[in-house]
Amino acid sequence: MKKPQDDKEAVKFHRLYAEQGVVNAQFRLAQMYYEGQGVEQDYTEALKWFRLVAVQGDAEAQRSLGEMYHEGLGVEQDYKKAVKWYRLAGYKGDVNAQCILGTIYDEGERVAQDYKEALKWYRLAAEQGDADAQCLLGGMYHEGLGVEQDYKEALKWYRLAAEPVVFEGDASAQYNLGLMYDKGQGVAQDHEEALKWYRLAAEQGDADAQYNLGWMYDEGQGVAQDYKEAVKWYRLSAEQGDARAQFNLGLMYYEGQGVPQDNKEAVKWWRLSAEQRNERAQYNLAIMHDDSLDCLNSPN
Repeated sequence: MKKPQDDKEAVKFHRLYAEQGVVNAQFRLAQMYYEGQGVEQDYTEALKWFRLVAVQGDAEAQRSLGEMYHEGLGVEQDYKKAVKWYRLAGYKGDVNAQCILGTIYDEGERVAQDYKEALKWYRLAAEQGDADAQCLLGGMYHEGLGVEQDYKEALKWYRLAAEPVVFEGDASAQYNLGLMYDKGQGVAQDHEEALKWYRLAAEQGDADAQYNLGWMYDEGQGVAQDYKEAVKWYRLSAEQGDARAQFNLGLMYYEGQGVPQDNKEAVKWWRLSAEQRNERAQYNLAIMHDDSLDCLNSPN
């Protein structure tokens, strides 16, 4: 069997065997049409080949077909058919399909919201080691959605998702684990442990974790007080649009903590926060406006 030398040759190669009914070739040809690899992107043609493989019971093709119905790619958008194919793939153990189904039922996306059904699919994916599903399953136990609230069970799943093994660990799970240690939910309150998990999430760019880490340095909670470090983390969160971080960063500039005192910079960050309806930022801007008018109106 001659090995294809480039993408265009690969398309010819896979088509030859796909037309002879070779399942692997049919699936690869579908992927190449879907991605526009070696051939002009053609969702209709991709759908045709995915369907041929899906009806033969291939879970990955079934999930891919579900995604195309879900997104309306190469076919009219149809949530019922999407769910049908996701379920077929999910029952065959496709982790991505299981996680997608969990999210669909969790959010009630064109189906009746059903937390118990969401929990079922998240668990199936989580038990296969999917970090996103483990984090989402932890969230269900944390909030008591579809199951009795259970902080210890939430901690278990968050920890599985959060622990860096091969990759860095799931940032959302790390943040949530930090939150549980911070509040003492299902575990003895431990600010140092909270700080550890917030930092792991913050270093991956989680804006909530960056804000909380900044606050802990600002207040000296679980760590020695360090205004410069607080400013660093507030800024990273604020630049992602977190209104709380924008307000606190403005406060640091106003008070000259960790940065040179700078009213203009304070106003800049408070204005951004106020635009997101942060009442404290709106109040501070109003006070500064009134003070500036007083200065203008005061006798020399």
